[in-house]
Amino acid sequence: MNRRTFFARATVTAAALAGRGTLSGKSPGSAPASSPAADNGKLAGRTLEELREEHRYWLFDDFLPFMDKFVIDHELGGFMTQVDRDGTRVNSTKTSWYEGRGIWTYSYLYNKLERNPKYLEVARQSKDFILRHKPEGDNLWPYMFTKEGKPTGRKAQDVYGDLFIAHGLQELAKAEGNGLCWDMAKDILLKCMRLYDSPDYSLPSPLPNRPPLQAPRVNGHWMIFLNLAGQMLEMKSDPRVEDIAARCVDAVMNYHFNPDFGLLNEIINHDLSRNPEYAQYSYTGHACETLWMVMQEALRKKDGGLFNLAAERFRRHVEVSHDDVYGGWFRSLDNVDENTWTVDKYSWLQEEVLIGTMMLVEQTGSPWAKEWYGKAWNYVLEKLALKQYGFPLWANNGDRQWTFVRHARDCEHFHHPRHLMQNIQALDRLIKRGRNAAGRLS
Repeated sequence: MNRRTFFARATVTAAALAGRGTLSGKSPGSAPASSPAADNGKLAGRTLEELREEHRYWLFDDFLPFMDKFVIDHELGGFMTQVDRDGTRVNSTKTSWYEGRGIWTYSYLYNKLERNPKYLEVARQSKDFILRHKPEGDNLWPYMFTKEGKPTGRKAQDVYGDLFIAHGLQELAKAEGNGLCWDMAKDILLKCMRLYDSPDYSLPSPLPNRPPLQAPRVNGHWMIFLNLAGQMLEMKSDPRVEDIAARCVDAVMNYHFNPDFGLLNEIINHDLSRNPEYAQYSYTGHACETLWMVMQEALRKKDGGLFNLAAERFRRHVEVSHDDVYGGWFRSLDNVDENTWTVDKYSWLQEEVLIGTMMLVEQTGSPWAKEWYGKAWNYVLEKLALKQYGFPLWANNGDRQWTFVRHARDCEHFHHPRHLMQNIQALDRLIKRGRNAAGRLS
């Protein structure tokens, strides 16, 4: 789609979003501003202070010490995330994905929670490590490196690694108070969008026994582009970055959304038309994650209509993908009409549900959000937290019932700390406001 066509459509879209009805009754984002965020002073069966302390423990007493001792390369910089549950190293390789994510995690920790210089130093060392391999032109970063920084020869299959590096750089720019890293992040963002827009861009199919995807539009790509653009715009305005954020929202809300069953299709065609091969495929994990990011963008733009619509669709995906038998959330509905699910479970999706429901609790005091946040928080502590088995951290993945497995091969250092950090901030704001919802879009 060319720029002129997009903006003509976006003008219509903005008006349509504001007045569009919800899928099922009252939107979870439409509770009155005076709604309490904690019933009888409690959320998930805890006072907000108790809940905040639990989050603080899992971040500062559990996650960060493990990272410091076993994952961070204090000598050469970067993150060696392939470790067993007790910290035993599986191998010492580093990847562009996890360098970018690690730079973001430690920069955000420094910016938002504790201005401890050791966090900033971890981010800077990783930045120095990854920038030694900055590619020329529209080439992508190598996917994997040795501990010392030599590329292993494995090439990136998509733009995710570069986008995560841009995530880290823009957050580090806020910590350092200068625009150099922000400008690099913008260059990467624009490069990745050029590649994504190219008819030559291809991806492996997410479904088995399917040919590669040629120039697809992918909800998971818009998700990362949107989150990156929104975070960049926190630091300074930029019309090209604003255009990308608006384009992402338009694609997700108006093209990936399938009104036949009220869910987001993960894959559509390059021209944003429905792809018959993937019209029954909804990667509900990405959908839950994307929709809280659309809510976040609506808060930034002060767009109440968009917030309520995204909130209602977030609710729809959370309810549909919930495992009513064993609890928790499934990440992939491979065929809607046949009700075929991939039934393994991942910690990142459970934590995206926690971020989105907490956002609704904070903004609206929604009874639905309070109920489902409590359900999610109690579930992850029961099933994912490894302390009950004598180990730190939470399990990254498991079978449908989260059967405990003694050994693991990696450590999750992005979704897990992101959810803890963002929800600590939300709880701090709620406690400061006397437990009342913000009502910022009323």
